[in-house]
Amino acid sequence: MTSKSYEWEDGAELGEHSQKKHQILREYFRQYLKTRCQLPQQEKFRLAIVDGFSGGGRYENGEYGSPIVFVDTLIQTAKEINIYRNSQGFAALTIECLIVFNDKDPEAIHLLKQNLAPHLAAAKEQDGLIIRPQYFSDSFEHIYPEIKDRLLATRCNNVLFNLDQCGYSHVTTACIRDIMISWKSAEVILTFMIKALLTFLSPNEKKSGVPLEPEMQEKVNCIIENDKLLSKRAWMGEAEKIVYSHLNECAPYVSPFAINNPSGWKYWLMHFARSYRARQVYNDVLHQHGEAQGHVGGAGLNMLSYTPQNPTFYLFDETSRDTARNALAEDIPDLVSHSGDTIPMLQFYETAYSETPAHSEDIHQAIIDNPDLEVVTKNGGVRRKAGSIKSDDTLRLTNQKSFFFNF
Repeated sequence: MTSKSYEWEDGAELGEHSQKKHQILREYFRQYLKTRCQLPQQEKFRLAIVDGFSGGGRYENGEYGSPIVFVDTLIQTAKEINIYRNSQGFAALTIECLIVFNDKDPEAIHLLKQNLAPHLAAAKEQDGLIIRPQYFSDSFEHIYPEIKDRLLATRCNNVLFNLDQCGYSHVTTACIRDIMISWKSAEVILTFMIKALLTFLSPNEKKSGVPLEPEMQEKVNCIIENDKLLSKRAWMGEAEKIVYSHLNECAPYVSPFAINNPSGWKYWLMHFARSYRARQVYNDVLHQHGEAQGHVGGAGLNMLSYTPQNPTFYLFDETSRDTARNALAEDIPDLVSHSGDTIPMLQFYETAYSETPAHSEDIHQAIIDNPDLEVVTKNGGVRRKAGSIKSDDTLRLTNQKSFFFNF
């Protein structure tokens, strides 16, 4: 299987897809920390990060790789969190983070230690932040059991894996599923080359063993034989379906979007989580970096709905959000209706975020603006503002449905 490798000792080149990936990684990790550290009574947050294909930490133009992105984001966000907590009269919070760095290339790990040193030194000067790095040099598939045992020994349930592999074959679906069931709060950010996955799924690859429907297998073969197809939106939609069909059983919430590249969608950046809240935050981050990722399919609650003759291209920008708002106006009442006219907001979130690219604000506003819906508080009141909706509310159809809903 074809895969690329970086020559870290000579200065690795940073591709455009990696720049977009690092933008998303930095902002998502920042929001992850802020979301997990917002309780007033909280005084400590423990987490572990596994950077399974860490590289040397810096590219030839001085741009940071994922290891430095993680450390610098920890420093900046820990400071930001405690400034806010102090302004609110809350106790200071300490973040304890174990970061495991692994790369198959020993030279990459050697360079990483040098490149990380000043950043780790800066972290030691930061109040409320403790970072403990560990380094390995092995193939990820070989070292994962040892890393898993070490993390389980820490009894830390908050684990984030960043798996920026070359090709596809280095991280199996079995490994992702194992991560998801081994920790209560586990997330995986996975990068891979779509062509490598399609080759892996090809019947010509005996080691695949992945059953695909005949129609799907025909599409896989077609894309493998013609590189140019991945530059066409219609085929991007087919590729997304193939990716999702292969990986959606790895976790309750799977984000199957490609890194946007008009000349050809070659790389997928996927997010796996056990919590709808994680998917909600991830969706919102993608909208902050509009056009970093792309999606062909539904804009509402049915993201895999797809018409080859008229594909909808969702770029997480304002135009896409307008499309989503229109789709949500129909999809949300339909979901509530199929749930028996009433559904707890928590259950709605858990269902909706399994298949939507939409921003949380657009989902909430679509609920408030719809005359066929109302949100009832646990005390019996009715929500009037989108920003006030809470997970312990109830979403229901109104007694007087509009003519258009009945029609």
